[in-house]
Amino acid sequence: MYFPDPEQFKGSSGYVIDGIWYPRVTSIIDIKAKPALYRFYGELNGFAEGEAIKKISADEGTLVHETAEKVLVGENPEVNESIAPAIQALKVFLKNTNIYVDLEWVEKRIVNFNERYAGTIDALALIDGKFGVLDIKTSQAIYRDYNLQTAAYFASLQENFRNLQTRWILRIDQNQNCLRCGAIRRVKGGREKVRKPRTNNGNGTYNFCRDLEHDWSELKGEIELKEFPYWHDDFQAFLGAKKLWEWENDYLLRKIGYV
Repeated sequence: MYFPDPEQFKGSSGYVIDGIWYPRVTSIIDIKAKPALYRFYGELNGFAEGEAIKKISADEGTLVHETAEKVLVGENPEVNESIAPAIQALKVFLKNTNIYVDLEWVEKRIVNFNERYAGTIDALALIDGKFGVLDIKTSQAIYRDYNLQTAAYFASLQENFRNLQTRWILRIDQNQNCLRCGAIRRVKGGREKVRKPRTNNGNGTYNFCRDLEHDWSELKGEIELKEFPYWHDDFQAFLGAKKLWEWENDYLLRKIGYV
């Protein structure tokens, strides 16, 4: 992203904590190539359309995110109708899963003073007797890139929490299934995406309906919790990304006094 003003870069890419500026974990990770994102833009009519979809999608994700955090700490928030299936699925999931989240460690700002970066964790959680970092995502899948983010958080927290054991991604989503062929329909950011059925006929072919023949079910929530206990390699990859990010932004970082 282009920043004409160093102060704009400073505000967009990091936090000032106790008078010292630290780059943000998510800004650092953005330096990594994202082939799926390039394909997304390639399917559209132009960059502006992609940015508009991303903005709406981000707003939708934030709504799910904020509501889910309240549910996780035992609150009963008012739920926007547009995300009701996802939140209802989360409530059912929590009834059957032993998860405890401390309100004091929800949306908590953290700093790694040795490696000079900061971030905001979603939560610290106790799940089935294990204590770790819990990160909430509203994507259609759990992507490997998320490990860089949670490893950066884990490394920052382990100095204060010697009993920190692991990391989880909690994915919260909602979609529809075709009652005829089993295809999956997902609408995010105002954009519809239809995926082929998850099972085939055994010979690599699918009973896939034509576009106007799908018989869509009601919107249903989808919850996935995945643990990532081994963080050291992911953290080294994050530090590599940070080095590249610093190299890429050397001019601006010098302007704001980081380097």
